Amino acid sequence: MTTRQFVLLCLLPLAIFTLAFLAIPLARLVLASGEGDDGWGIYLTILQTPRYLSTLIQTVVVSLAVTAAALVISTTAGLFLVRNRFAGRSVVLSVLTLPLAFPGVVVGFMIILLGGRQGLVNQMLPGHWVFAYSVFGLFLGYLYFSIPRVLLTVMAAAEKIDPALEEAARTLGAPPHRILLDVLLPALSPALIAAGAIAFATAMGAFGTAFTLATDIDVLPMVIYTEFTLSANIAMASALSVILGLVTWAMLLIARSFSGDAVAAGG
Repeated sequence: MTTRQFVLLCLLPLAIFTLAFLAIPLARLVLASGEGDDGWGIYLTILQTPRYLSTLIQTVVVSLAVTAAALVISTTAGLFLVRNRFAGRSVVLSVLTLPLAFPGVVVGFMIILLGGRQGLVNQMLPGHWVFAYSVFGLFLGYLYFSIPRVLLTVMAAAEKIDPALEEAARTLGAPPHRILLDVLLPALSPALIAAGAIAFATAMGAFGTAFTLATDIDVLPMVIYTEFTLSANIAMASALSVILGLVTWAMLLIARSFSGDAVAAGG
């Protein structure tokens, strides 16, 4: 057996998996979207229907807001944890990464315990502070499980930055904010773009948290679920799924063009 034949034989399982579990289901999904009464015009119908269009916009806006907040919080915490060694550091890091162990349903349940009708905030503060079933509650839930994903990426990149660069900037008289803007953020930019893309993709497709909190919330995963299960509208559910995938894929593609291969994990 030649080397080329051996390599092709090793790639055979990957080719079978790609065809059976990626290519064929995706092709079937696209074809199913055109099998309704509107045919391929279903995509135009989505853009012309206020409910679907507003849901798409709301999903993108929430995902962008979660991404921005996760980047700010995780970059601040990540730089602090990398640059400082103190008692209890490992405990703090463990707490910040704990959401990785929870599925979306548990995260949604925790938001209800915090901001639901019988939640902690509503019991401690006067008035009706119920936010768990709103877009803000969904934002908090998405942010909760986005922070550790961004944090670990930022910390891994920050550990590779040469401290001598910061020392040189301080020696030249640069204030802390200039060191952050001119030294740290440019060095972290590929990792920040990659982490942001992954956070955006995760928030766009997250279902468990939205399902748990979905009282007055319309996001694409929930609408896809209701179209498929309650309305048995396979074509609409498929078309919305395709749009969700295209928007997420476009964001990952844009991020990849800015940060190179660092976004590979998000694909």
